[in-house]
Amino acid sequence: MGLDDFGGGQGPQPDVLVVTTNDLPGHRVQQVLGEVFGLTVRSRHLGSQIGAGLKSMIGGELKGLTKTLVQTRNQAMERLVEQARARGANAVLAFRFDVTEAADVGTEVCAYGTAVIVTPE
Repeated sequence: MGLDDFGGGQGPQPDVLVVTTNDLPGHRVQQVLGEVFGLTVRSRHLGSQIGAGLKSMIGGELKGLTKTLVQTRNQAMERLVEQARARGANAVLAFRFDVTEAADVGTEVCAYGTAVIVTPE
């Protein structure tokens, strides 16, 4: 498995910049467009559940589940960026993830933040 299997985030020169901070150094917020979010729910397949159960007996990282969660978070972030872009934003401030169990059948991942239009100072 490669580096992208266990990480995520934006590539270089994104058209919608996503940051975890409440402001963007070197930029001025021209307009706040409001909250945006991207949501996805993923279920674990039987093979990964059995493998995770066996692995939990001896300890160690559950790489299959880690990879699935990374893919899920990346999909939620992509949906957030699509929402921001559709509203005309060029940045998302105060970006966060929220992860919860969804009715014991999967994992819900919500990426959220504030869509804004920024200009360089």
